[in-house]
Amino acid sequence: MGLVTVGELKPTFTGKRGFRLNSSIRHASEWPISDVSSDLTVQVGSSSFCLHKFPLVSRSGKIRKLLTDSKTFSISLPSVPGGAEAFELAAKFCYGINIEINLLNVAKLRCASHYLEMTEEFSEENLAIKTEHFFKETILPSISNSILALHHCEALVPVSEDLNLVNRLVIAIANNACKEQLTSGLLKLDYTFSGANIEPETPLDWWGKSLAVLNLDFFQRVVSAVKSKGLRQDVISKILISYTNKSLQGLIIRDPKLDKERVIDLESKKKQRMIVETIVRLLPTQGRRSSVPMAFLSSLLKMVIATSSGSCRSELERRIGLQLDQAILEDVLIPTNLNGNNNTMYDTDSILRIFSIFLNLDEEDDDEEQDQHHRNRFGDETEMIYDFDSPKQSSILKVSKLMDNYLAEIALDPNLTTSKFIALAELLPDHARIISDGLYRAVDIYLKVHPNIKDSERYRLCKTIDSQKLSQEACSHAAQNERLPVQMAVQVLYFEQIRLRNAMSSSIGSTQFLFSGNCHQFPQRAGSGAGSGAISPRDNYASVRRENRELKLEVARMRMRLTDLEKDHISIKQELVKSNPGTKLFKSFAKKISKLNSLFSFSSLKPSLSAKASTDSRFLFQRKRRHSVS
Repeated sequence: MGLVTVGELKPTFTGKRGFRLNSSIRHASEWPISDVSSDLTVQVGSSSFCLHKFPLVSRSGKIRKLLTDSKTFSISLPSVPGGAEAFELAAKFCYGINIEINLLNVAKLRCASHYLEMTEEFSEENLAIKTEHFFKETILPSISNSILALHHCEALVPVSEDLNLVNRLVIAIANNACKEQLTSGLLKLDYTFSGANIEPETPLDWWGKSLAVLNLDFFQRVVSAVKSKGLRQDVISKILISYTNKSLQGLIIRDPKLDKERVIDLESKKKQRMIVETIVRLLPTQGRRSSVPMAFLSSLLKMVIATSSGSCRSELERRIGLQLDQAILEDVLIPTNLNGNNNTMYDTDSILRIFSIFLNLDEEDDDEEQDQHHRNRFGDETEMIYDFDSPKQSSILKVSKLMDNYLAEIALDPNLTTSKFIALAELLPDHARIISDGLYRAVDIYLKVHPNIKDSERYRLCKTIDSQKLSQEACSHAAQNERLPVQMAVQVLYFEQIRLRNAMSSSIGSTQFLFSGNCHQFPQRAGSGAGSGAISPRDNYASVRRENRELKLEVARMRMRLTDLEKDHISIKQELVKSNPGTKLFKSFAKKISKLNSLFSFSSLKPSLSAKASTDSRFLFQRKRRHSVS
């Protein structure tokens, strides 16, 4: 036919190309090299190719079927996977031109060969078998190559799905990722037993950032596959965080503190909602301790509220509530949706549900520990309730401090109603707050920002504060705080006086008991249900030591309290006289405080305690200084 032929193609996939491939389609007159005029025009999209029937028919079953009539001189292939660029490479292959199969074109060539039916049925060593071999040898064994090929398959759907390319690539990524995880674990174990120096470890999620190029559907399939194969949850969490950060770039969440806000168009808002809802569904299974950072969960919840997506809101609130003890103030400051009816700065309803979830979990733990508490009959009940070193009590204290800081922050909102503030303040149980200074500070800020609230609401606010848990500084501040009701100031001074009197009385009684000479008679152990005769000598000795230690600590705390009270008495008296010498109420307060010096003098109390024990007691009960909130 006068056609320039090329030698038998070698089974290699790379080599010197006969033509320089460009992203743009070359004009049909530039190739193929032939002295025979074309007898077939192939229309692929907007591109036309003037070719010859014989080389195309010899390798493509689809073109052979379309050219059953010898009078056909033009055909149209509108649905070639990969478009005109893929068809050009396939046509060159039909002409015997050595083309290069690489990571960028293997997916489209595999799909194009399937569409054009370039199989072994029509020619040996056809394009379909060559691309399939490249897939097995180069693409599937590598995670990064599989991710890149999967990305190119996005534009080749549904042919890539029909060929099962997508599913094979997803499974290959999951298998290789879990294989790397197992290999890394075995290497660590080997280094541990051999004592050799551990080489710098490659992060298990090194390939996770590459998944950001995938669309949401393919990304979801990959993450689901690696989860089912057993990939570690912390690695999955990092992958989700990385994908979320890259896929949501340019979509800004509304911040109430910013004066200028970027308007999010409806299409971007819809895309953001779909991404967030998918990420939430892919989050690892969570218990009390989760591999998902609290900051990430909080960011997702803020996005959900900003996009008015309610489908996954409850799930995020549940997850945040389960690990609320890991949160900081910024994590719970969740802005409200401007499109809603709520005109407050922060979404207090969501926070109320989150804290309730944590407290319900704490109640379940109490029920589980109740049996153990009853079995420990000789345990010290006070120590069990206020064991600050236990993880459970430590978590409750962290959450209570977080609540107080949150209340102080939202108290600055002029639109916050008193009922919502009180609902949050009363949410925590009594044992959650050892010191009520944080709550007092929040209430004081709220009263300062909302000076026109009713007296009944002001009284309800102050009822949330336990006056007996206020520090010396907070008591001094409350006694002079004009924003508080008079009943609150009286209550603070009353409880401070009662607390001091009880401390003095119990200290004196315990000292007389210990040093009266009746050291062989001991009180019954709390909750034991048995008399002293049923207690072993070792238990008696331990009981005496514990009571002696508690006595020393109580005496030291009482001394410090008396000293602080005397100083504050002098300063308060001077300030009251200067500010309003005619106020009878505060004069009576000053007189009551002045009686404490003569009533509870230390001259009559000289317990025989060592100097070292007193020094240690002062260190143990040293109180932290708190700033005034006025």
